Amino acid sequence: MERDQIRERFASAASMPKDVVLGASVITLLGRNEVCIENYRGIIEYTDTLIRVQTKHGQVRLCGKRLQIEYYTNDEMKITGRVISVEFGEGRENS
Repeated sequence: MERDQIRERFASAASMPKDVVLGASVITLLGRNEVCIENYRGIIEYTDTLIRVQTKHGQVRLCGKRLQIEYYTNDEMKITGRVISVEFGEGRENS
């Protein structure tokens, strides 16, 4: 059994949030104008039309207009602007 599967079963059995046990990212969309990302690893690309963020399990790609990172800390960030799409990719080199 894979390590992540064991952790996932443990999280379910212990009624613990998966983001805490697995280190999974939490992505919250508030309408089309605000995105909060928790548990990210780094910012890969940042323009006013594209923001790419590395997470433990891959990349998150936000496309839109007038995108702006309002703030970021070691474990969370808030992005504002007109969000057109959110895409998920695996690995570190997805564009």
